[in-house]
Amino acid sequence: MIAGKRPAPEIRDEAPAPPRRVNLIIDIQERMRSGKGPAYERWAKIYNLKQMAAALQFLQEHKLTEYDQLAARTDATVDRFHKLTGELQSTEAALSKTAGLMGATVDYAKTRPVFDGYKAARYSKKYLAEHEAELATYRAARATMNDILNGAKLPKMDDLKKSRRELADKKKALYPEYRAAQRDMREAVAVKANIDHLLGLTDGRENKEQER
Repeated sequence: MIAGKRPAPEIRDEAPAPPRRVNLIIDIQERMRSGKGPAYERWAKIYNLKQMAAALQFLQEHKLTEYDQLAARTDATVDRFHKLTGELQSTEAALSKTAGLMGATVDYAKTRPVFDGYKAARYSKKYLAEHEAELATYRAARATMNDILNGAKLPKMDDLKKSRRELADKKKALYPEYRAAQRDMREAVAVKANIDHLLGLTDGRENKEQER
């Protein structure tokens, strides 16, 4: 130590204060009771007390006491709806494809003899004029089959029927889940939008969640 100099006092690092955790429901109730502030005034021009009462009931029913919990639940409902939407769309596409292949296979089988006759007649114009509709059906059926199969082997009709039945059952089972997920998503998104406006978190902008 240098003579005449006093050592500088040791500065202790202080731990940061823990974040203030405010019960979201209580916070909203207090803001509504006060009825003051620009955020409340902006919200009051768009929404009404009935909507906020429904939002508070939603928070209480689902035990959402923090904003992050509300945001996480909203994101989860949006994700679930989109997931079920994709699953339903892929099931409907597979069902349509199977039904289309079945129809084309039946048309092909019915009109193949007519086409064979056309070949045997050496593609006679007279034969074509007499069987133009059947030959058009044959060509359309063959084109559809080639497009759907894309080089794959044609399944047996019994297998196609089984696949169609299973896909139809899956679609029927998915629809109630899809509707429920859509309802849950719309409710959560609406509640969060109301609360965001009341808390002044959106500056009047619309909620950005999109539905498919």
